Amino acid sequence: QVELVESGGGLVQAGGSLRLSCAASGRNLNGYTIGWLRQALGKEREFVAHISWSGGVRNYADSVKDRFTIFRANAKNTVYLQMNSLEPEDTGVYYCAGKGGVGSRYPNHYNYWGQGTRVIVSS
Repeated sequence: QVELVESGGGLVQAGGSLRLSCAASGRNLNGYTIGWLRQALGKEREFVAHISWSGGVRNYADSVKDRFTIFRANAKNTVYLQMNSLEPEDTGVYYCAGKGGVGSRYPNHYNYWGQGTRVIVSS
């Protein structure tokens, strides 16, 4: 089993930055993908970024590719999402999610979910 706990959300002005953290635990995370997905008010949950546990494969939604960076700390089982140049459109609840094998842009492909952390970007 995999447990995921997000943190780091908050309020920020447009143009600002936030770093989200996802603490992951499990017996064997080799071969897993950790993703960040978000859900804005009144919208469906959407893909933001994902990373293979090894860090060798990273993918981003086009809307965040030049502004967000996903990475994993080797010393601890934490995946981060560094968000720069935040825009009001980035507002939403951000979820850390996990799945076995290759990454996916589809929320229903992920088996494990954190509780979510809220990000609000004011204009």
